[in-house]
Amino acid sequence: MASTGGGSTPQALFNLPRLLALGRAASDALFVGAFGAIGWPWLLKSLGDGGAEARAALLERTGLPDDALPEQLGSWRADAGLLLLIAEHILDRRPLSVVEFGGGTTTLVAAHCLARNGDGGLVTSIDNHPDFAGSTRDMLAAQGLEADVRAVPLDTPPQGWPGLWYDHGPLPDRIDMLIVDGPPWVIHPFVRGAAASVFDRIPSGGTVMLDDAARPGERLVARRWKREWPEFDWDYVPGAAGTLVGVRR
Repeated sequence: MASTGGGSTPQALFNLPRLLALGRAASDALFVGAFGAIGWPWLLKSLGDGGAEARAALLERTGLPDDALPEQLGSWRADAGLLLLIAEHILDRRPLSVVEFGGGTTTLVAAHCLARNGDGGLVTSIDNHPDFAGSTRDMLAAQGLEADVRAVPLDTPPQGWPGLWYDHGPLPDRIDMLIVDGPPWVIHPFVRGAAASVFDRIPSGGTVMLDDAARPGERLVARRWKREWPEFDWDYVPGAAGTLVGVRR
């Protein structure tokens, strides 16, 4: 889960006034509550940190010092398994343009691995929480790393997807790696589906990763993506939250 997560308790997640304050219709809020009631086992599982073994493997693979990462991963932060998957992909495939929806520890790991590659790659990180974006910039600065970190509002989603989507402004014409870890599901269970609006920027060999792919909402998003984007080879990677990985042929 990204730093854009919507709280770590069921009471916070299913708060109707809070959902309405995000600017959504009551029908959307009720839909979220009903979906949350069905999917709570997956939601609880997705709060896991990925385990000490995955954290140790991440640190060994990246060379990051242990204190560069938050003491507790998971919950509203990405878990160690997702971070390791991101790190291995960047170090092995050497993308130059990485874009992520929902930033935080994913930004740190991606920027560090791009810097290790030494190819001049850049992370563009989009978040809807100014405070979280500020924390991400602080994490990067503490490690001497750089990224294009933007705090942007949420607005009408593209391509008929429900909920809200980032008013992100210009993005790179070419996206070698896309990480989808936001917005928070409390806006709508299918809210991350609108990331498909930038799939046409992903070249052959480029990759998209969807976090929290074990949740019921993301499973339905994945089903639509697979139907509408058959030029990607899609694979599910199990883990604390599960990750859907698509590679464009």
